[in-house]
Amino acid sequence: MPCDVHQHVWPPRFTGLLRARRVPPRLDGWTLHLPGEPPYTVVPADHDLTARTELARADGLDRALICLSSPLGVEFLPPAEAVPLLDAFHEGALALPAPFGVWASPCLSARAPDPASVVRLLRSGCVGLQLPATALPDAAGWARRAPFLDAAEGLGRPLFVHPGPAPPAPPGSPPWWPALVPYLQQLHAAWFAFRAFGRPRHPRLRVCFAALAGLAPLHGERLAARGGRDRGRVDPGVFYDTSSYGTRAVDAVVRAVGIDALVHGSDRPYAVPDVPDLGATAAHALRTTNPARLLGPA
Repeated sequence: MPCDVHQHVWPPRFTGLLRARRVPPRLDGWTLHLPGEPPYTVVPADHDLTARTELARADGLDRALICLSSPLGVEFLPPAEAVPLLDAFHEGALALPAPFGVWASPCLSARAPDPASVVRLLRSGCVGLQLPATALPDAAGWARRAPFLDAAEGLGRPLFVHPGPAPPAPPGSPPWWPALVPYLQQLHAAWFAFRAFGRPRHPRLRVCFAALAGLAPLHGERLAARGGRDRGRVDPGVFYDTSSYGTRAVDAVVRAVGIDALVHGSDRPYAVPDVPDLGATAAHALRTTNPARLLGPA
């Protein structure tokens, strides 16, 4: 079953609620306003459900997994604002036809985590749990989100770590600054924090980091030089999606962690799918074999 583990579609009711907002995150027509990024013109066809279904089939996919756009910051809004948006996203995404599946995104702003909400989403059809990297930057982050992670681990479902909201860019920064600087810094922090704090607490949790974890696995030599004792250890429960990277970066990460750890993720519609030029066997591993291991029997 060829699979893309990382796509984005905004269901109509979710889009309507973003338009009804008067403060970021909000849509003004098809212009997206976020606190830390320049205004972004959304292409309406990117969220046309019929067109996206046809595109997924044209890509040869049997599964295309839809993520909440975590840089919007919806998960961190006050519960009264976050919950209606999250409900609209999940209801619309779960109603999508084949080949779409959905990652579950919980509200992160409540005083106490509500793991029951994650269990409900996973049992309603979501393939796994998604959290923004900004929620998992250190020991405190992994500890605070532990009830959500326990729920996913208990049901045998994976975690997908996606970039979260970007802080305001320095004056004069180019439009690509958020995607190349804070997004990757967030993923680096979450990846190292998982090694140090997340994995000891969640030994059976399968985890996938978006965008090759910002190439964090390539820092093994520096980790060893600065006192890390497990530089050569490859965690069989950790995966990396290839979104926005091509053959050279994918090949480098394969050399660090092996082909079994990589899965195909496109980040559509924000990037064009790129299957690395590493041969048919590698392409089959990225699109079929490895996503099946990440997602598990469910």
